[in-house]
Amino acid sequence: MSVSAPPAGVERDFPLARLTTVRTGGPADFFARPASSEELGSLLDWAARAGVAVGVMGSGSNLLVADAGFRGLVLKLEGELATIEREDDRLRCGGGARLPQASARAAREGLTGLEFGVNIPGTVGGAIRMNANAYGGDLSRVLEWAEIVSAAGCERRAPSELGFAYRRSALTPGEVVARASFRLAPADPEAVKSTLADMRARRREAQPSGIKTFGSTFKNPDDPRAGGRTAGLLLDAAGCRGLEVGGARFSTKHANFVENTGDATTASVLALMAEGRRRVRDRFGVELEAEVQLLGDAGGEPEQALS
Repeated sequence: MSVSAPPAGVERDFPLARLTTVRTGGPADFFARPASSEELGSLLDWAARAGVAVGVMGSGSNLLVADAGFRGLVLKLEGELATIEREDDRLRCGGGARLPQASARAAREGLTGLEFGVNIPGTVGGAIRMNANAYGGDLSRVLEWAEIVSAAGCERRAPSELGFAYRRSALTPGEVVARASFRLAPADPEAVKSTLADMRARRREAQPSGIKTFGSTFKNPDDPRAGGRTAGLLLDAAGCRGLEVGGARFSTKHANFVENTGDATTASVLALMAEGRRRVRDRFGVELEAEVQLLGDAGGEPEQALS
């Protein structure tokens, strides 16, 4: 298919691995950094008219890029789409703003309700798309609205209109969270900062850090055969802690985290995930569902790892 010339500022054959925390994957055919809702809308409109697939790169912390890359347009929100501002008891954030920074800003402003975000290493937009929650926090309880931009235009949606379910929403690939408003509550700044410090310490103690990895690999199952155990505990019991395939390894600190020990590829990460799922299925009869997202076509890679 012939593709019409992209808008100004769009880069071609852009390497994506360096924008992911696990550092694997190939290039995007097209790459852009929109800094406003108008610019974002223009890019999505071009992609829709040209028949070009769209992907969004947030912090790259819960993302695998196919080794062959992505045959489409990848967007990374910047400028006013990555800002964090206070307005009364609300925090207004761009979709590209990092959620831990939003949590820290809320604490400095003496606002409570977003503390759980300090341990979610992604962007506001990514957190909304994936309905990311942690340590008992509930994103939908504090989210007031999300501004969604698509080729059709821009609209604000309430949490009830986003189709939230466990670790997912109803947003389609062509819909991008440009901005969001969190309605919080006044609190003592020092008390909120103390809570953040405690949460950070708990994360450092339980999860790997400072290495090439991504967030939780699999969702915690609700299958009764899991006996209430998390994905990490099931993987550990199935002998996956420290298991390595081609430079990809289940962390020795937390079995639900995959590390790149130096020369891993996305194919080896997916092969490791497939082996982890097989072991848990054979041992417990539980089918683990991937939490990490795949950008691009895995081709001959074990796509069942992400089914």
